[in-house]
Amino acid sequence: MPDILLETHDLRKAFGALVAVDDVSIQVQTGTIHSIIGPNGAGKTTFFNLLSGNLEPTAGRVIYKGKDITRLPLHRSAHIGIGRSFQITNLFPNLTALENVRLACQALGRDNFRFLQPASHFKRYEERAQAILQQVGLTERALMLARTLPHGDQRKLELGIILAADPQLLLLDEPTAGMAAEQVPELMALIKQIQTSGDKTVILVEHNMNVVMSISDRITVMHQGQVLAEGAPAEIAANETVQSAYLGGLYEL
Repeated sequence: MPDILLETHDLRKAFGALVAVDDVSIQVQTGTIHSIIGPNGAGKTTFFNLLSGNLEPTAGRVIYKGKDITRLPLHRSAHIGIGRSFQITNLFPNLTALENVRLACQALGRDNFRFLQPASHFKRYEERAQAILQQVGLTERALMLARTLPHGDQRKLELGIILAADPQLLLLDEPTAGMAAEQVPELMALIKQIQTSGDKTVILVEHNMNVVMSISDRITVMHQGQVLAEGAPAEIAANETVQSAYLGGLYEL
């Protein structure tokens, strides 16, 4: 029996008469990359927001490491080992890459409210931040302001901020959004490296089918708020129902 890190039971979210997520139950195995895909309006982002605590479900449960975290607020997620990214890059634009990561490290330590101390007081956080920047390939850009970084490097920096908490589970929402096509393989290779070298689990919402097929261990396909299919990439690519849901091959699976 595989080790299940996160699972949902009949998860549901209604906005008035609109049911965006309709009784979705999935299991995510430890140490895998599990992608969630589907056409626009399939309920992917709403489901993702339910997993991370950004939204509260109308019904159903989210279980993480055997514990019910359904009502856990978003700001508590990092403290139980869950890191989350957003479609829109979430950085301090006027701080350097190093400062962004150092503050993330500090926020999770015992000095989280002591922001007016001299930086030398936080040497251990700076050393940790330097190590993370090396991990995500940004050592040479450590002193650049976040807003001046190329978009691909901003995505790497966001990964670095997530890694400050050393999460066991990474929730990545459209990590390649807005990136030039030639930048995508490098970022996905980095995500794969982080997942394998750190023994981490990744849940990925992604619209780029080539990315999904190349990196995923398992894929859940959503359609109109429900699970349409689930399986290994090869199974999903060969599934005629999935192909039909993607508007008759508008997306290449």
